[in-house]
Amino acid sequence: MSWPSLRYVVSMIFLPAMLLTGADPPPKDLVQYIQAAKELGLADDTIRQNARAAGWGPKLIDDALTAAARGPLPVSNANIPAGYRIGPGDLILVSVWKEPDATQEVTVRSDGKVSLPLVKEVEIAGLSPTDAEKLLSDKFGKLIPGADVTIIVRTINSRKVYLVGAVRTVGPVNMAASLTVLQAIAQAGGLTDYAKKKQIYILRHENGRQVRLPFNYESVIKGERIEQNVVLQPDDTIVVPQ
Repeated sequence: MSWPSLRYVVSMIFLPAMLLTGADPPPKDLVQYIQAAKELGLADDTIRQNARAAGWGPKLIDDALTAAARGPLPVSNANIPAGYRIGPGDLILVSVWKEPDATQEVTVRSDGKVSLPLVKEVEIAGLSPTDAEKLLSDKFGKLIPGADVTIIVRTINSRKVYLVGAVRTVGPVNMAASLTVLQAIAQAGGLTDYAKKKQIYILRHENGRQVRLPFNYESVIKGERIEQNVVLQPDDTIVVPQ
């Protein structure tokens, strides 16, 4: 990335923070900028100058430089499906700012709870990652003043669709991201030789009742009836007659 474009990105990211003059922990976007700037070879003095020009206070910059030196921040949740809620079986990283002993990777249990240092058992199933962060920040905040919790979803195991009938692999398919009917069939290894490709359908529960959505495999792969290649919802069942 060239310096002019980097400077533009910094300005766009940091402009809303012009009046901020110190906080603990430093803003994650400031830390991420410093790490990116260091990767581009910028010296600390240049980074400080750029951050000050963007409106950050000296103490924030010092804290962020210290944080950046500790290593990369956890990856973001940018790729999780829209509307995702934490569920049983999901693997998440609970990161507590400046508290490595409280930071832990955990799997959400079948009862929807996680076991964490200091706060013990907390139910987070059904919450968005943002809501879970707020809940855990409150829990840890009773023991760690100013506790700041970040939740990173490592693996989504709670969202599944199911395939039955004439597919190579019968059973559940994980929905780690948005998944169409064709994609689910492909993940199941494809159709068997005995599949009735024009008679496939999806069973879905909507408003307390079961609905049946048709899927003509032969038409869809030819580019026809593309509207039938719907984005699946958790717990949908794809039925492939034979």
